[in-house]
Amino acid sequence: MLDHIFVSVRDVDRSVRFYTAALAPLGITSRVDYDGKDGPPGHPDLTGFGAHGRIFFWLRQAKATGDASHIGFVASSKAMVDETYAAAINAGAKDNGAPGARLYYDPRYYAAGVVDPDGYTLEFVYKSWQHDLP
Repeated sequence: MLDHIFVSVRDVDRSVRFYTAALAPLGITSRVDYDGKDGPPGHPDLTGFGAHGRIFFWLRQAKATGDASHIGFVASSKAMVDETYAAAINAGAKDNGAPGARLYYDPRYYAAGVVDPDGYTLEFVYKSWQHDLP
């Protein structure tokens, strides 16, 4: 399990608006702003998003090379994948794969993909076998 990820974005305010809208259906609604001068020399200012008491997805102002990252977010149902995809598209994302089964991975792998304003590919994923555990 990952603890956190930093994503470089060209325009933090634009990205905050996008991710606030796009991640809300996943329950990722907490937000924290971190002043880089509180960290070691050279630490960037950060804006973090999270849920359930954890902040794990951080934005930082820097040169964005969108094709360098692919980020998958866990959804707890197919309906949540559909809702998050719609929210991301409405927030300005480009389609990168409509909601549906990804049979090339597994028939139970249900996902949707978008491209964010900086060119990062995002995937909203429901893997039923990860939710059907005893």
